[in-house]
Amino acid sequence: MASISYSSAVANNASKFLNSHNQFNSVAKIFTPSNYRSCFNVRPINFDAAKNSIDVKYFQFRWSSRRGLAGGGCNQSLTTVFNSLSSNNGLPASEERVVVLVIGGGGREHAICYALHRSPSCDAVFCAPGNCGISNSGDATCISELDISDSSAVIAFCREWGVGLVVVGPEAPLVAGLANDLVKAGIPTFGPSSEAAALEGSKDFMKRLCDKYGIPTAKYQSFTDPSAAKAYIKEQGAPIVVKADGLAAGKGVVVAMTLEEAYEAVDSMLVRSIFGSAGGRVVIEEYLEGEEASFFAIVDGENAIALESAQDHKRVGDGDTGPNTGGMGAYSPAPVLTKELQSVVMESIIFPTVKGMAEEGCKFVGVLYAGLMIEKKSGLPKLIEYNVRFGDPECQVLMVRLESDLAQVLLAACKGELRGLSVDHSTDSAMVVVMASKGYPGSYEKGTVIQNLEEAEQVAPNVKVFHAGTALDSNGNFIATGGRVLGVTVKGKDLEEARDRAYQAVEQIKWPGGFYRRDIGWRALSQKQATKV
Repeated sequence: MASISYSSAVANNASKFLNSHNQFNSVAKIFTPSNYRSCFNVRPINFDAAKNSIDVKYFQFRWSSRRGLAGGGCNQSLTTVFNSLSSNNGLPASEERVVVLVIGGGGREHAICYALHRSPSCDAVFCAPGNCGISNSGDATCISELDISDSSAVIAFCREWGVGLVVVGPEAPLVAGLANDLVKAGIPTFGPSSEAAALEGSKDFMKRLCDKYGIPTAKYQSFTDPSAAKAYIKEQGAPIVVKADGLAAGKGVVVAMTLEEAYEAVDSMLVRSIFGSAGGRVVIEEYLEGEEASFFAIVDGENAIALESAQDHKRVGDGDTGPNTGGMGAYSPAPVLTKELQSVVMESIIFPTVKGMAEEGCKFVGVLYAGLMIEKKSGLPKLIEYNVRFGDPECQVLMVRLESDLAQVLLAACKGELRGLSVDHSTDSAMVVVMASKGYPGSYEKGTVIQNLEEAEQVAPNVKVFHAGTALDSNGNFIATGGRVLGVTVKGKDLEEARDRAYQAVEQIKWPGGFYRRDIGWRALSQKQATKV
């Protein structure tokens, strides 16, 4: 049973909802005394989108202090269940209303929940397992006890709660085949099949697809034998890039500036097996010099539409120094990806990929995240890698700029109906500054206290703090539980304003156990300054 807390902030919506649905009036009333949240256990509410009504099987209240339910854990918000069920929010009658389940519990999933929560056609948003930041913000109801590795459990939840769309955030459930099972059960799912997820799950597969369909990428060879790999490295020279073939939690890429570094990377993967089976094959590719950018496209199996561009900062230190990370910040749009280059990316990379995957018998449905290098010598894009889900932290800046109804866009992709559809974004710029635990991407301490998050969101307009690795301690304080912990995300009329607001917000947060880069956006801002001179 999901324990779900209800914040006084939604008292009006909830009261209106209960008053308009007589079946509730005999079993429940909303109480919102100061310093308390009414907490209750909820059994299935079956949504009937066609009738815009619900069938309530069970509804029971119990009290809890702000510190959370008995036994600890996060208070979880049912805000979204009450937000729109009692009215149609002005939605055209022809558009389908939907209850959405988001799979995952990081910053990317928080951003997706935030965008879905704002979607006029979305009746409710659930997130499994979610995190305390998601639930505390009211962007979704978090179902921490749902085992997302158990397809049958996810399917049962969807049927019980009338879920009409599942959005799979992380790559691991996709590669494991969750989307396959959901689609087979007749549940619309935004995310590729396990076969199509091989675009991310196997770098060797992606490279072979590029070869076959003429998609521009770095020259490469794949190896399972360490001696052969080292011989190829010696022949090619350094710098050179060594990649684990499979999923390695973002740590399977080594940009080796010397032959010795490259040899060590090969030994670590093929001999010492530091990534297990994911490193049983390595892809060794040429080092490309230029500027990296991220490009996202929504795909329905045959058609693709581009989202806005973004650029992230992978290195842990200022000036793009130190080891690679999952991403220390990002901004959108990315000036390096001009409208002309975006057209080139669609024509030379995205469309051939979509066509190639269909011809290979594994149509791709979901988001294609192309990691690109805009080559210095040619000025043209080459594909570095594919991810089969929204990037993190790029997703955060894309979602705050999104103005279209995300639920309807993703449903259209699931149904193969993207042709002729467009996606609208704000003309504003957006930036996210990631706050990470000290020591990341190496070992770091868990459980350090984070304060002043509400103050950070109030320091300037359009500030949103997305949570990636937080929990609540016994005193109700947010604590860090991961490496990358927060994504302080801001919109501004231009990148300078977004940057200034983002760092104003970051400076409000009291977290002695955390750190952040102080130069997010430096490439784009330097280019803009140079054009003024």
